[in-house]
Amino acid sequence: MPGTENQSSESDRRFMAAAIRLSDRHTGLTSTNPSVGTLIVRDNGNGPVIVGQGVTAPGGRPHAEPQALEQAGELARGATAYVTLEPCAHHGRTPPCAEALVAAGIARVVGAASDPDPRVSGKGYAILRAAGIAVVGGVLAEQAADRMAGYLMRSLKKRPEVTLKLAVSRDGKIGRKDAGQVPITGEIARRQVHLMRARSDAILVGIGTVLADDPMLDCRLDGLEDRSPARIILDAHARLPVGSKLAASARKIPVFAAALADADAGRRESLEQAGVQFLAAVAAEGRIALPELLEDLGAQGMAALMVEGGAETARHFLEEDLVDRIALFTGAGEIGVDGVAAPIDADHIPAGFRRIREAVFGDDHYAEYIRKS
Repeated sequence: MPGTENQSSESDRRFMAAAIRLSDRHTGLTSTNPSVGTLIVRDNGNGPVIVGQGVTAPGGRPHAEPQALEQAGELARGATAYVTLEPCAHHGRTPPCAEALVAAGIARVVGAASDPDPRVSGKGYAILRAAGIAVVGGVLAEQAADRMAGYLMRSLKKRPEVTLKLAVSRDGKIGRKDAGQVPITGEIARRQVHLMRARSDAILVGIGTVLADDPMLDCRLDGLEDRSPARIILDAHARLPVGSKLAASARKIPVFAAALADADAGRRESLEQAGVQFLAAVAAEGRIALPELLEDLGAQGMAALMVEGGAETARHFLEEDLVDRIALFTGAGEIGVDGVAAPIDADHIPAGFRRIREAVFGDDHYAEYIRKS
């Protein structure tokens, strides 16, 4: 295979890009583990060919590497493995993936992102090198890390990665006061939002948005309905109506209400009977303390959190410096002077963020920003 220890080739980057795309298949389904892609590639003289592939299974087990090795069988011996995250090095009920690669006779491993988990960091590669396997790390590392940013954030900061999603009109508004849901973007952009939901562990909104819009906050793409994330409401005083769409669907799709200890006991009991689960929250400056809430969500295994509204909730996350990624949809129409001003728009992105991608969905524009490292 092309490339040597610590040296990658164009072929390596091409196969790693394919492994990264493969990892997308189970994003949002792998619980506390990241969705990792693995390809087993060998060249018998007629050019490199993929002989095995694997992606972390729903629920987080089995990992990608043993699945790819099983598919490759004896063809794995002498082949190259492309892995989007450093192979694990710690023992559970099954051997670590690094040892599985050694046992299969892999000759070379090309890795992308590094794993900050202290049980893994550097140790997986060390096992491979000790067995005489050539290792090339850091190939398309930034692209791979972007795909598993939630896992990396939870590993490093013990909280989910926070994506602030906003749909803003051309004149910088997110809706009209007391008007309920106001369409800002078209159907194509809205379907993209549903895809983002399918890739998230949870969606968060403030109780004001729930009372005004009675949203469902699920994924309504054909074939992906079962990938709807948990719904979280900032609801300090347990005001979520029992008859709301969220409460009515709480036994089908989890609903968590973050409420203070002194919230009305009767309302809590009625909501709990409907299936709503409560998250203990503490107050800071008259509102729910967000850093503590995010730590609790991280402890529950949530790694990717999408904040969808409303304007006040978005401002609180921005003011607390808790936004890691901004997903900004800009519609083609205007709302006018009676509209609710957006906390940010394309001309007013907070300092410290850089744009990483743009797209056009029908008549709407999309831009995505991440916090500068």
